[in-house]
Amino acid sequence: MLKVENLSASYQTVNGDIHVLKDLNFTINDNEIFGIAGESGCGKTTLLKTLYDIVEFPLVIDQGKVIFSGEKNGQKFSFESGDIRKTWWNNISYVPQAAQSVLNPIVRLKQQFLDSIPKEDRKNETEQETLARVGKYLEELSLSPDVLEAFPFQLSGGMRQRVIIALATFMGPRLVLADEPTTALDVVVQRGILMMLMHLQKQLKNTMVIVSHDMGVHYQITDRMAIMYSGSVVELGKTEDIFNDPVHPYTTMLVNALPRVGDRSQRVGIPGRPPALASPPPGCRFAPRCPHATDRCRSEVPVFREVKPGRFAACHLLNEEVQKNG
Repeated sequence: MLKVENLSASYQTVNGDIHVLKDLNFTINDNEIFGIAGESGCGKTTLLKTLYDIVEFPLVIDQGKVIFSGEKNGQKFSFESGDIRKTWWNNISYVPQAAQSVLNPIVRLKQQFLDSIPKEDRKNETEQETLARVGKYLEELSLSPDVLEAFPFQLSGGMRQRVIIALATFMGPRLVLADEPTTALDVVVQRGILMMLMHLQKQLKNTMVIVSHDMGVHYQITDRMAIMYSGSVVELGKTEDIFNDPVHPYTTMLVNALPRVGDRSQRVGIPGRPPALASPPPGCRFAPRCPHATDRCRSEVPVFREVKPGRFAACHLLNEEVQKNG
């Protein structure tokens, strides 16, 4: 389980701190595929970095923490922000954005797999025995073990992405974080990557967190998802409910802007632009673009709370409905 408690983070610059994440509170359950969606620049990648504990200057955590706990091979574990990196690869792994560039282009893939495996995990076997294990795992993912002899530059973009995912999951981590795993890939290759991720999650029975600005990706593979806007989570719930019955005005406009098969009507995008994180507006950050905004929305930050069973949102209008019904 991954728990985010009162998390705020910022980037320190010569012109002052830029607050990128603001008061985040949510839980990601075991054995689920959890999606994080939102427009570019809303803080998705920064959130993933804090979950993975890649918090290095100029990024700093202003308050709160991330708690990662679970059980593997009969052993319980628990790590908090600052210590999560101690369990990289073993219990948690990360597929970064533009992951294809992560591989060393002049080192054979077999050596890169060997370098990623902790020494204690291979102390009782020879190098060839370890590579045999890797080859068997690649076959389970419909990849040829022959790829281990290749250099990354010899592979297509889609194949490199598959190899990166195999590299990140070989140790059987309980949590896999993937940042835009289908970016810059054609539609056919994208589907292959998504099917690979779904297969891995069912095989490992672990948790996956998928960050993508592509709502179609979330619709296809995630169980629950969070919608981010300008550094905050504005809605969270089951993916099916988010698409069929969005409750936050931003989510509603986001879903209504999506094309639908057989519907030739012109879709209307969300007017305006997200606010600059360096100078966000007071109150609800979506208020300048929201058709339902009131004076309260423009001056008071809404509380992120449960508005329906299993549904969370941050909107004054929804909070008023909850209070009336409740």
